[in-house]
Amino acid sequence: MGNLLEIKNLSIEYVTDERTNKAVNNLNLKIREGETLGFVGETGAGKTTTALGIMRLVPSPPGRIVSGEIIFEGENLLEKTEKEMREIRGNKISMIFQDPMTSLNPIMTVGEQIEEVIKLHEDLPKDELRKRAEAMLETVGIRKERFDDYPHEFSGGMKQRVVIAMGLACNPKLIIADEPTTALDVTIQAQVLELMKELKVKFNTSMLLITHDLGVVAETCDYVAIMYAGSVLEYGNVERIYNNPLHPYTVGLFNSIPSLDEDKDKLDVIPGTPPDPANLPTGCKFHPRCSKCMEICKQKMPEPIEVEEGHYVSCFLYDKDVKEGR
Repeated sequence: MGNLLEIKNLSIEYVTDERTNKAVNNLNLKIREGETLGFVGETGAGKTTTALGIMRLVPSPPGRIVSGEIIFEGENLLEKTEKEMREIRGNKISMIFQDPMTSLNPIMTVGEQIEEVIKLHEDLPKDELRKRAEAMLETVGIRKERFDDYPHEFSGGMKQRVVIAMGLACNPKLIIADEPTTALDVTIQAQVLELMKELKVKFNTSMLLITHDLGVVAETCDYVAIMYAGSVLEYGNVERIYNNPLHPYTVGLFNSIPSLDEDKDKLDVIPGTPPDPANLPTGCKFHPRCSKCMEICKQKMPEPIEVEEGHYVSCFLYDKDVKEGR
């Protein structure tokens, strides 16, 4: 399987008069065809900014893509014109935003909103357009009779299903799902995630799933990228990273999850707070919070090291030269 999307050395920042926030820093990432990649990190790690960068929707000003390449189907999206990007958005790459309440237009019926997505990319007669939109509603488990209903007549979970139908309406190659279950209760979350898994297989779509819930990643994803302060610290398939987390930050994330087997009064936490993106530390961005910090960590940013096949970690603890004192 080839790479559908490959991000190389991507940097994105937000510039205001007072400060420059470095949201994404030399990010490298790839997604293969038909694969789901979980994108995990604390709030403010740069996950949504990366997604907006892929879609070329970083609000400008204050945001700007400083450097890097976003290769999709062999072509650099950063070299595309705005007209070419409009052809790609919704058609080849779709984004499902985290809050269905604000993703839908309250004065248009749900059917009209699905029709609108299809109409942007395909020239179909009115009756054919309606049939396609009704079929998409049924695909996500909503009766076609509800075509003329408005968003306020749907529950949160049903609204999210409508948003998913809009995202899949043109059978895109890549779906970016930005915390798609955040606003939903736990039972509805499970239903929506199960639906997304089924539809991904049905439509043979790749997916970038942005979340801070490691349980969701375990259930849904093939690969996982752990992000911190705008950079990926660890990347690999879900099984390897869950069974053998290597980076001190990844280990900290897993240790902070409550365990059913252990009786603890207090959860383990990672000391300190994420760095200010306008004032990032030198070297490894995690070093001020890291219990394994060495002198070199404060000076240099570690390169990704392949510790086992397909399992990469950016940490000097796994650098042979550092271990051997070279």
